[in-house]
Amino acid sequence: MLLEREEVNPDKPDNHGRTPLSHATGSRNSPHSPGRVEGVVKMLLGREEVNSDEPDNEGRTPLSHAAEAGFEGAVKMLLGREEVSHDKRDNLGRTLLMLATSGAHQGVLTLLQSCEAVPPARPNAEQSQPHRNRHHLFAFACCRSRKLS
Repeated sequence: MLLEREEVNPDKPDNHGRTPLSHATGSRNSPHSPGRVEGVVKMLLGREEVNSDEPDNEGRTPLSHAAEAGFEGAVKMLLGREEVSHDKRDNLGRTLLMLATSGAHQGVLTLLQSCEAVPPARPNAEQSQPHRNRHHLFAFACCRSRKLS
């Protein structure tokens, strides 16, 4: 396999700034099973030169791609890494909870809630983008109610 070869750079971004890890975690329409995705993610994370929190040109990290795609195993692996930030927003202001909610991925929402993946509020965000805040509050409420029950 190419990833096993020393001369291959497993962290080289494409023209959109997406690395192989970013592609592996965000293959929503992939014909591969979640277990296969997890295997590729695990292999990439095993390479020292792979930056597991590298944002692409849209400000999306591998964790945000995995959350939106609903890959629970990949989300869990990434959340377990100290260098991975779970409170970043992408360039459109979307949080991990918003992305997981968009795909109705309850398992991912629960994982994110358990690590309190809620970024600090941005100034004037509510006035400028009320629709985004509604989704974020909905995701938070869903997770919170599930955790309390």
